[in-house]
Amino acid sequence: MLLNAILLALREIKRNIMRSFLTILGIVIGVSAVITMVTLGEGATTQITQQIASMGSNLLMVSPGRRMMGPGQASTPSMFKMDDVEAITRDIGSVKAVAPVSSQSVTVVYGNENWQTTVTGSNNNYITIGNRSIKNGRLFTETESRNGAAVCIIGETIHKELFGGQDFLGEKIRLKNLSCEIIGLLEEKGQSTMGTDQDDMVIIPLSTFQRRVSGNQDISLIQVSIKDGISTEKAQKKIELLMRDRRHISASEDDDFTVMDMKEIASMLTSTTRILTALLGAVAAVSLLVGGIGIMNIMMVSVTERTREIGTRLAIGAIESEVMMQFLVEAVVLSSFGGIIGIVLALSSTFFLARLLLLPFVLNWGIVIISFLFSAAVGVVFGYFPALKAARLDPIEALRHE
Repeated sequence: MLLNAILLALREIKRNIMRSFLTILGIVIGVSAVITMVTLGEGATTQITQQIASMGSNLLMVSPGRRMMGPGQASTPSMFKMDDVEAITRDIGSVKAVAPVSSQSVTVVYGNENWQTTVTGSNNNYITIGNRSIKNGRLFTETESRNGAAVCIIGETIHKELFGGQDFLGEKIRLKNLSCEIIGLLEEKGQSTMGTDQDDMVIIPLSTFQRRVSGNQDISLIQVSIKDGISTEKAQKKIELLMRDRRHISASEDDDFTVMDMKEIASMLTSTTRILTALLGAVAAVSLLVGGIGIMNIMMVSVTERTREIGTRLAIGAIESEVMMQFLVEAVVLSSFGGIIGIVLALSSTFFLARLLLLPFVLNWGIVIISFLFSAAVGVVFGYFPALKAARLDPIEALRHE
């Protein structure tokens, strides 16, 4: 009985192929929109997770100033000094590496070429903690870091913009009034989660930065890498207690610094991305309901057009449930076709969109299956009333219908 109903449904769909396609268009758009939004959202979440992980495992960021300020509140944070970095290295036993960081936007000049970039003063730990490596050249020597030598390591963007990708080792570039020798090139890393170019940078020893670029001993950020197997939460609390003591903060006062765990940042960003993905998916799912209404309208028209056929079937012995099954199956077949076409369209378009947006293509088979089942359910729900109307037709009145 079911197979016969499916064959009859396919015959009717084939008979009015254009009308059938226009009927399922809403389902096609709805299914493809839902899968596309969710898949791109999953790709964005995966990219955020990967990029946060690439910034360093078990990483804590210690920065001056409170994380959030209330309305009307203002604060001029007290910067860190080298003594604070040494205290963390000395007193926190779970620390693997510490990198003091100070940065400034500077125009870098080589010959007739110039480029606005970020100059960062730090040590070799800055490169190690950030999971970066040297592509060509070398790191700073201990003597260069201690004495403030005029040497630098550049990113791939600087290499391309100033040297056109040509030889650069041993060449000198100018940063303000500092002429420094290039001793290394960082491996390319691409854009960060926030869209900034991680290769657009020049790294010089911290002592060189303080003497020749900033003119002060301030440190704007301390990156702390925790040993493997050690809880970052415990290390975070120890650093907070140490910094409160060093900055003479009483028990009644709030911190004037922030210790951020990169795991916390990753969790916050991925949570935000998932919420936005769910909202976009929900908005896209509305078109499925619109498509369902379209199916119901067309099925109502179909019942009216085929009134004499229905009357004939009822007159020769067909029961109401068989007539109802026929029209219900036709509605489900229509919506299922829409679901299949929508899935194919979504997978192909999402693959190319992911490559265009530089996102990983992460296929969630769960949402594909749910979308297809939902499209079939739309056919059941919105096909029920036209099928019920067909089943309840009076055979005599139906045969008189013109």
